[in-house]
Amino acid sequence: MTAQNDPPVRTYPSADSADRPTSPVCSYTEWDPLEEVIVGIVDDASFPTWHMALPPVLPGDQHETFRRNAGKPFPPEQVAAARAELEEFVRILEGEGVTVRRPEPIPQRTPYTTLDWTSTGMYAAMPRDAILVVGDDIIECPMAWRSRYYENLAYRPLLKEYFHGGAKWTAGPKPELTDAQFDQEWSDPGEDGPQRLVVTEFEPTFDAADFTRCGRDIIAQKSNVTNDFGIEWLRRHLGDEYRIHVFEFKDSHPMHIDATLVPMAPGKLLIHPERVPEVPDLFKGWDVMAAPEPVIPDSHPLYMTSKWINMNILMLDEQRVIVERQDEPMIATMKKFGFTPIPCNFRNFNSFGGSFHCATVDVRRRGTLQSYF
Repeated sequence: MTAQNDPPVRTYPSADSADRPTSPVCSYTEWDPLEEVIVGIVDDASFPTWHMALPPVLPGDQHETFRRNAGKPFPPEQVAAARAELEEFVRILEGEGVTVRRPEPIPQRTPYTTLDWTSTGMYAAMPRDAILVVGDDIIECPMAWRSRYYENLAYRPLLKEYFHGGAKWTAGPKPELTDAQFDQEWSDPGEDGPQRLVVTEFEPTFDAADFTRCGRDIIAQKSNVTNDFGIEWLRRHLGDEYRIHVFEFKDSHPMHIDATLVPMAPGKLLIHPERVPEVPDLFKGWDVMAAPEPVIPDSHPLYMTSKWINMNILMLDEQRVIVERQDEPMIATMKKFGFTPIPCNFRNFNSFGGSFHCATVDVRRRGTLQSYF
């Protein structure tokens, strides 16, 4: 029987060859041919309950906005504009032969309480943060923001379906997120200061977007949501088949690696020209391209990210790449780098803290586990 409100359980075809798994979940890289993807939603998107985990990563001019609007909905006209762009994105993906799945809306402004604190939610717009796919294992991440504590419930119907279809389904240790998890004496190091992270090592936390996959090698960074404890938990969970490399970049407010260092195809790497002044030795011999200066106007609201969200592209395979339609310098850069850019309007979605990579998690890519270094 299928639980009420759950989608019907799908059946998945057998493997095409002996070396291809039958699991509906299978993805090893950021560039193998994309077959199935989850695209987020902005339904009920709300400003999170104010908490000390926010200032380390919010743009300075947004602190008062978040304090004043904590627990309230984002402006409805911006939500509507972002929703329209998501629908355009979905149409493009389906037109390129990709199966698109969506999470279920869940209430974001209903307060919830643990033994130690009370919060409201935020959204289910960025599945890249909440879910990490490594091979046939789909992993729920123990995220560090209290406002994202129950976000994975939006994906539960899909996770159950994928499990019934043959995938592995793992959940990281559910964090307590007590005050001990956060540096109560944190102070802003400034743009040129040394990294000072707000998360402590009290318990493991990580967002999937602090990892990028290159087959057997996974690139990671510590950040204001991802700690050593979380990285070590993932390393032990994945075992000896994978090697996790942890790098620190020139970023005094790190959160998520996918607008800093972006492996696009075997031997091709896109970098943030300021945060990556020196390319890690691991990528020796790769072609490296610096991302162009962003062209998002100052008047455009960016609640939770810098303009360098223009780097947050999505590879459909080793050639095709989804790029923001108005970002002509990035489109030109992609062509120069040997890729085929597919433009899509996404600037209104950018306001909510992500772009094409953040808004998706690739459930299945056509490829096998390989070493690229």
